[in-house]
Amino acid sequence: MTQPPSQQPPQGGFGAPQEPPQGSPQPATPGQPPQGQPPAQPPQMPAVPPTPPPAQPGYGYPQAPAQAPGYGYPQQPGPYNQPGPYGQQPGPYGQQPGPYAQQPGPYGQQPQPGYGYPQQQYPGAPIPGGPGGTGGGNPFKGKPAVVIGAAVAAAIVVAGGVFLATSGGDDDKKPVAQESTDGKAPSGSPSVDEGDGNGAGRPGDDDLNVGRKPGEAKVLWLQKNDVDLPRNGADVYGPWVVGDTVVKGMYRAVSGYSVADGKRKWTLKLPADMCAAPSQTTTDGKIVIGVKNGTTDKADCADLQMIDLNTGKAGWKKSIKKNGIWDMMSDISLAISADTVTVGRTSNSNAYRVSDGKELFGKPAGNCQPFAFAGGPKLIAASSCRTDDVDNPQHQIQEIDPATGKPKWTYRPARGWEIDRVYSVSPLVVSLTQREKKKWSILAIKENGTLRSQLVGDKGDKFAPDCGSAFAIFGKSLDGCVGVAADANTFYMATEPDSSGTARTNKVVAFNLNTGKPKWKAAAPAEQTVKPLRMEGGNVLLYVEAGYNKGGGIATLAPTGGTPQMLLRHPESTSQIESSFYNAKVVYAGGRSFIASGRVSASNDKEELETKTMMAFGK
Repeated sequence: MTQPPSQQPPQGGFGAPQEPPQGSPQPATPGQPPQGQPPAQPPQMPAVPPTPPPAQPGYGYPQAPAQAPGYGYPQQPGPYNQPGPYGQQPGPYGQQPGPYAQQPGPYGQQPQPGYGYPQQQYPGAPIPGGPGGTGGGNPFKGKPAVVIGAAVAAAIVVAGGVFLATSGGDDDKKPVAQESTDGKAPSGSPSVDEGDGNGAGRPGDDDLNVGRKPGEAKVLWLQKNDVDLPRNGADVYGPWVVGDTVVKGMYRAVSGYSVADGKRKWTLKLPADMCAAPSQTTTDGKIVIGVKNGTTDKADCADLQMIDLNTGKAGWKKSIKKNGIWDMMSDISLAISADTVTVGRTSNSNAYRVSDGKELFGKPAGNCQPFAFAGGPKLIAASSCRTDDVDNPQHQIQEIDPATGKPKWTYRPARGWEIDRVYSVSPLVVSLTQREKKKWSILAIKENGTLRSQLVGDKGDKFAPDCGSAFAIFGKSLDGCVGVAADANTFYMATEPDSSGTARTNKVVAFNLNTGKPKWKAAAPAEQTVKPLRMEGGNVLLYVEAGYNKGGGIATLAPTGGTPQMLLRHPESTSQIESSFYNAKVVYAGGRSFIASGRVSASNDKEELETKTMMAFGK
């Protein structure tokens, strides 16, 4: 393992972006603090998240009770008058207020400071942004703060989904693959079905397409929930598209559906709740998920199950190897790179071969322990190092060999700066946060592990990457964010909507990864917002979100900017349905787009079974 040489950040505005203070002061020239020291005079922020104004529930949303959360919590207000980015959540912290106090886990129980973060209970996490809980924030606004690490300079940002299936019973002892009852092989075109388009796996009916205008895509199918869920509902994992199958997992089952007509092809029942999944599969369509080791409230997310998503067949299953008495598995995160799946959690980690389940490496020796990983073409590990002050943590980031776990390089930011998310593994673009001073920033790292640049944006721009929750440490994946994309030399990030009501819109900002400075800005279509999904054929692939009486769609944006070009325009006539999916996740594959709910819940059983869960569009 090699440590990169110490280096200073480039002059001219490099430094950790900060939360926007009141009054929007003009940025000042950054100072040069002593090496390893955090910047002084942080901007002040409220300690308690502001309460967003009330809003009327939107089309398709479960109704919230007047007093306490009822059956199927959480509820969410409608998409158009909801504060926060994209009408879904009030900023990266807002989706789960108070994550520190909400998930106690092993923290605060340890007799001495451990490797993990944090070691004690904290009040609710702050919502970036000004009064009103509008969410997001400008990580580049105000006086830039320079962060010098023990090896190189560092920076910081906070970030903020997924989908449905069929249920297995409480008495299931092992995963069981079940064939579809329709007995038909999937085809490239939808089956003939004059149904209402709302059943599990039935295609959309003519009514959903009756108002379709020339040039608009067809609604291929629409699904409702068909699973009897626990009182609080359930998170949905996926969707993943593997060949002609779209797969999602929820509660105690994983199911695959035909991309053409939405009919269920297979269902794999699970013996207990699904509790973790990586953001991506192997290149041949295999995945490893986390399953609880029991059905009681005391069960941990401690079992792994490999599944071939092409067939729905269960592969190997094993319990995660426990590394000592303080290895708590109430929350884990999974990531896949090549034929390796990593299991991250506080103070511990393991890695297994996806193909056969063999353990490849476990907890490394030394003072620094990985707590989360980002997968894909490279395997990136975020580690926390033991210190004498849990309020002043030391993190590091490494690229590691997926077969052996050996680090290829190590980058260590200054004390107090914590690795929060990985927006891209190749090129490597990382988000960090400084919890005590409530700051965030983004940095790019070279192939050899040295600093490439720190992103510095224009005053007034606020950004809202969508990562599903505020922190990676609480069993959440380090990767899997949307609203961001990157190619070899450019990083693309969506801004927060700049107005409210029906006229909400935003833009995409492109940053030069070699300098950290903005290159150009591209506006979303009028009265709509856009969200980068990934790169596609050298262009940025965007989801254009449905607006008031405006259908959404899939578009591309050239690496030089300009106007988004629509690939698939969703019908205006179904815009309210499209907007109703809770914490929606969007996937585009094979010329089709899939929109899936990130959680299924309702106020009662009847509404639960009426909840729309997935929708598909195509030519």
